[in-house]
Amino acid sequence: MTTYRPLPTLTQLRHLIAVADHGHFGHAAEACFITQSSLSASIKELETTLGRVLVERTRRSVMMTPLGLDVVRRARKAVVDVGDIVDLVHAAGAVLSGPLRLGVIPTIAPFLLPRVMRAIGKAHPELKLYLREEQTARLIEGLGAGDLDLLLMAFPYSTDGLETAVFADDPFWVAFPKGHWCAAKERVSILDLKTEELMLLGEGHCLRGHALGLHARGATISTGDFQASSLQTLMQMVDNGLGLTVLPKMAIDAGITRGTGVQVRPLEGTIISRQIGFAWRAASSRRADFARLGEFFRDELATPLSPSTQRGYKRRRSNKAVGPRRD
Repeated sequence: MTTYRPLPTLTQLRHLIAVADHGHFGHAAEACFITQSSLSASIKELETTLGRVLVERTRRSVMMTPLGLDVVRRARKAVVDVGDIVDLVHAAGAVLSGPLRLGVIPTIAPFLLPRVMRAIGKAHPELKLYLREEQTARLIEGLGAGDLDLLLMAFPYSTDGLETAVFADDPFWVAFPKGHWCAAKERVSILDLKTEELMLLGEGHCLRGHALGLHARGATISTGDFQASSLQTLMQMVDNGLGLTVLPKMAIDAGITRGTGVQVRPLEGTIISRQIGFAWRAASSRRADFARLGEFFRDELATPLSPSTQRGYKRRRSNKAVGPRRD
């Protein structure tokens, strides 16, 4: 006869993980959408079930015991594994049905998602897509913790232990203020920019790392006072003559320069681009869902420039350059 011993619940393990992550019962309770007293009772029940103290409590702080840290590490894996069981069941049904939690980086989300969400919803009305916009490092943490199912991100980026699929290139263009000498050129090379101030996004944005890669090719990179938290802010800085920046073509196609005097030109050279793709946990059973979802993004990114964008580019090419010309 099999004897079943008491086991902790998944909810209790999630509460323990929250306490470890926040180091504070009140903050952990808020993250779990329960009261602090309920969270405290849940942790106490967990400790009673296991017969060991996992959390050391004082009036001012909360500290995990060495055993508690080990339990948290295993609990994270257990939560992810249970989530994969749910995914396995969903995958047995129709493709792209049920909930799917997608993490997207800020230099993709506002420019690509509005272009594909309607088509996805129309083709797969049973899909419940939950979106989370964060910098890449935070999204990878969420994926590893089981809080996300899939990431839409830019490469190259270190994704050790994850599976990835790239489905499009996103070329870099240079953005400059009205009247700049770049307006006289159809394409701009990295060497053309060797004396220019190239402004970047702040720390943590993968686009910053991609732009820094241009430094090895001869561009001068500003990493000082002029750093922005978004591409929209960079546009205002460029428009006010504070320097130049690098934009992904995706953002230009979405009209990021509209309403400004900022002009753009494609960068000339090999591998002057980022790659757009997905990343997911290797154990995920939703590869069919991810492949189908990737088709929507691949098709959208393969769409030629809109007529309005094409007209704007041709009109900018006809502007007479002001200032010294550099060939």
